[in-house]
Amino acid sequence: MYKAAFANYQNNKNLLVFKNFYNLMKPRVMSLVVFTALVGLLISNVKVDFLSSSLALFFVALGAGAAGALNMWYDSEIDAVMSRTCLRPIPLGKISSKQALYFGISLSLISIWGLYIFSNILSAGILAITIGFYIFIYTIWLKRRSVQNIVIGGAAGAFPPVIGWSIANNNLSIEPIVLFLIIFFWTPSHFWSLSLYKSADYKKAKIPMLPVVSGVDFTKKNIFAYSLILFPITILPFYFKFAGFVYLIPTILLGSFYIFLTFKLLTTNNKRYTEILSKKIFAFSILYLFLIFALLLTESFIKFLI
Repeated sequence: MYKAAFANYQNNKNLLVFKNFYNLMKPRVMSLVVFTALVGLLISNVKVDFLSSSLALFFVALGAGAAGALNMWYDSEIDAVMSRTCLRPIPLGKISSKQALYFGISLSLISIWGLYIFSNILSAGILAITIGFYIFIYTIWLKRRSVQNIVIGGAAGAFPPVIGWSIANNNLSIEPIVLFLIIFFWTPSHFWSLSLYKSADYKKAKIPMLPVVSGVDFTKKNIFAYSLILFPITILPFYFKFAGFVYLIPTILLGSFYIFLTFKLLTTNNKRYTEILSKKIFAFSILYLFLIFALLLTESFIKFLI
């Protein structure tokens, strides 16, 4: 009886440790990375066998998780003072900073090596650049120093579809560049809408997000401007003929609605309504990006059937 109880306790403890390390990898971000990489892989005309592509995407996921873990390691002090991040594993004391550092470095090396072995040196190299860019350029350099942290740092989140394409093709072309641009120009309005209703958090953590440095009105103008810039960029897959009307029509509708939301945000002077709208824009922006890539995937599936 005591042995069974101890074994059960040990299993629960091991499960909790696994869960803490898993949360260190930012699983929600990781899932979006894998999805956009999958789209980059599947819109290619090159067929990759299921096992090889699955293993390659697994190592892409590990790379994304490694970047998340290293980000939490470096940001542990500011995470502790922000309401949005204070329940992460390191601020809660569930994982030490040293454990997170070693875990992140180990995952980085394993993911890059694994992608090289099961795919090619180009995709492994882009994954290494992505991890390095996210940690050294965004997390360590830009995040605490520049109001352009999200704009420039957004490049790290835009690389996954390029990695997916290179897994299948072992080269680069206009298609992955377009996918990169979509995510790159989507990122600022997405994160600035978050920073609008979390500006007190960023101010407390001394992070120079746009609302903290330049004010709410200037942030609204930039969110609206980037929604306008994003709109024609989302049309580029149709222009370059790797997507058709199944993609184009819903994308125009989605983009128009996104511009409508950001325009409403721009024109309101009500503080409470600003907060409500910024939350709505942040939530819709995630759906917007997901649906754009899902539509590209649908187009690819239709071409496959034809």
